[in-house]
Amino acid sequence: MGKETILVVDDEEDILELIRYNLTREGYGVLLAATGEEALRFVKNGSPDLMVLDLMLPGVDGLEVTRRIRRQARGATLPIVMLTAKGEEADVVTGLELGADDYVTKPFSPRILVARIRSVLRRHERMKAEGMQDREGILEIGSLLIHPGRHEVLADGEPLPLTWSEFQILHFLARRPGWVFTRSQIVDAIHGDDYPVTDRSVDVQIVGLRKKLGEHGKRIETVRGVGYRFRESL
Repeated sequence: MGKETILVVDDEEDILELIRYNLTREGYGVLLAATGEEALRFVKNGSPDLMVLDLMLPGVDGLEVTRRIRRQARGATLPIVMLTAKGEEADVVTGLELGADDYVTKPFSPRILVARIRSVLRRHERMKAEGMQDREGILEIGSLLIHPGRHEVLADGEPLPLTWSEFQILHFLARRPGWVFTRSQIVDAIHGDDYPVTDRSVDVQIVGLRKKLGEHGKRIETVRGVGYRFRESL
């Protein structure tokens, strides 16, 4: 299997060249975009296997690009590594909530960025393989339907617009109803044990997931001092 194609989006030419050089040296194909609009066109054409996306872009910024991509059929599961000068937790949480898979803050080490890209690609390949094996393993809990193969959730027959992370959290909890999981266990199961994310971001994603689930949001129960569990009955 050949190396994947990485779409790099940044409005700084020297950053684009630095990342292009290091990715090319590792054998990856590289596409470059200086604006959010260009990035959206690349994704619409179905070209990249992963996107490195700067947060601070002129016009359509990185968060809006992520939001729009996650609404597209082609972009729903596209791995996204956010590249940003903003290291504040709020920015990281917002990006993860919208469906980004990882983040690297500027100034950055090209070696670390390449390592993160490899890690995200491996995670997605594993998830894709498990989804193919488990495509008949549809979970049906009352009128809530979770289809891992299609990466789809239906509540009372209506599809829910979940982000990649929200879907993975829901699927992880729903497969083991009644079991209590800590925030760290949820992060490890979804993103791997080297994922730099805080307990706070898990809580934020759970809040967003409950809102999207509507009445079914009550199935995700907070266990004080421990974490969360999924209830089969409302």
